[in-house]
Amino acid sequence: MSALPELANEFGPEDVAAVEDAARRFIQTEVAPHLADWEDAGEFPRSLYQRAADLGWLGLGYPERFGGTPAPWALRNALTIALARSGGSGGLMASLFSLNIGLPPVLRHGSAALQQQVVPDVLAGRKIAALAITEPGGGTDVSALKTTARLEGDEYVVDGEKTFITSGMRADWITVAVRTDLKNKGQKSGAGGISMLMVPGDAPGLSRSPLQKMGWHCSDTAQLRFDGVRVPASNLVGEEGAGFKIILTNFNGERLSMAAMALGFAECCYDEALSWAQQRKTFGTALIDHQVIRHKFMDMKMRIESTRAWLHAVAARADAGDRGDKSAKGAEWVAQVCLLKNHATQTMQFCADQGVQILGGMGFMRGTACERIYREVKVMMIGGGAEEIMKELASRQLGL
Repeated sequence: MSALPELANEFGPEDVAAVEDAARRFIQTEVAPHLADWEDAGEFPRSLYQRAADLGWLGLGYPERFGGTPAPWALRNALTIALARSGGSGGLMASLFSLNIGLPPVLRHGSAALQQQVVPDVLAGRKIAALAITEPGGGTDVSALKTTARLEGDEYVVDGEKTFITSGMRADWITVAVRTDLKNKGQKSGAGGISMLMVPGDAPGLSRSPLQKMGWHCSDTAQLRFDGVRVPASNLVGEEGAGFKIILTNFNGERLSMAAMALGFAECCYDEALSWAQQRKTFGTALIDHQVIRHKFMDMKMRIESTRAWLHAVAARADAGDRGDKSAKGAEWVAQVCLLKNHATQTMQFCADQGVQILGGMGFMRGTACERIYREVKVMMIGGGAEEIMKELASRQLGL
């Protein structure tokens, strides 16, 4: 049975409350007792995808014809925040919901046949989807990617490498950015020569290597190598050469989701530190009774609430744009998304740091949420677009 309410075109506070309650119970009963073991193993059970699908979460925001449940950003963000705040690790959430960066390109630009081949199985938890853009020689500069796909008859032949790929070790479908314009004796043609291909995870010539990370330990992050991988030409997503624009559009949704996740983790740190401060006694009194500690919580709260308000405002415009309001989204909105992503991850960083400080020695110990989130915050500030790039992109969108 799905834990989702029956959503009509509109939803109310009771719907958000139902999703949040389900998320809390899921983390407390099905994640928390096993998380330490999953972190040590470097992955969580594949069966968790099926469980998330049964709850209706994998299909949240996707069309009904593929087995999804149409839902606004406001509800999707509520789920993300609740999972993060309840103690779900960043690594678990990144891999469990990697479909949300892997599927949108094929959903928006893929052929009807390709959509039917890929999307339903992923939303049902039977298959895992991933996105592969970053390469060993370059990350943010997408126009400089070197992985090639040359057309031979009715197949593309893919050669190259990708790195830092979330769900990379066991993805069944990989949305891969490739260079298809190989004219002029191999001279690269920048952004205009990039395309997107759906590559099956079992394609001959595809090899994967696990990566060791500072955080997100239970996320199966990988480096991929494509050595003469043959992909049907029908797996092309959109038009050849249109991949760069597809990638940029996809980034907006990823960054908005990351802002919601960062907010949830900031609240998780606040909650754990507050519980500790209320119980821990120093010099004969509870830690929370010291003014300097109370002020730390107010500094955290100030950042959390400003992030929440900004997230709600940006998400409301995204929902309005999805409903057809062309004025809601545009260059200025893209700038807002970039700056929000920076602000949210800085909030997460600040709250993780303060949480560890308040917990003192316990904050340095494995097993506390603050310690784990402290290690995870850097990937949030880099992944999906590093802070420096976000500022530059925002300034360009604002015409500066």
